[in-house]
Amino acid sequence: MDIRDTKTEKIRSFKDLRAWQRAHDLAIQTYLLTKKFPKEELFGITNQMRRAAVSVPSNLAEGFSRKSSKEKTQFYAISKGSLTELESQYLISRDLGYVSGQEFADIEGKIEQVGKIITGLAKSTRIERAL
Repeated sequence: MDIRDTKTEKIRSFKDLRAWQRAHDLAIQTYLLTKKFPKEELFGITNQMRRAAVSVPSNLAEGFSRKSSKEKTQFYAISKGSLTELESQYLISRDLGYVSGQEFADIEGKIEQVGKIITGLAKSTRIERAL
């Protein structure tokens, strides 16, 4: 996916947010990894992980469309909560042997990166609200 330099380009859509782009990639990777989970987990952890993974970029998109900074911040916080939920589910999946140690390490790094970007986005939104 093309990640735009948001410092030089105007953010016109939620798709221009670096947080959304990275969260979108994480959701796609989660779908691909959970394809190999046992079939009996389809309505268990597979479904839970996919829902949490989709919730992250979805709430970023919804927050972006809100008019007030307070509402934006609320949706960004929900997105961060879903990200934490996803991390917990990946830990369980690793411990059950559904993802390898290397796959987990890769995902954990991406989750940490997305979390930092969302935190920065929420902070900048709160600062705008204070002005």
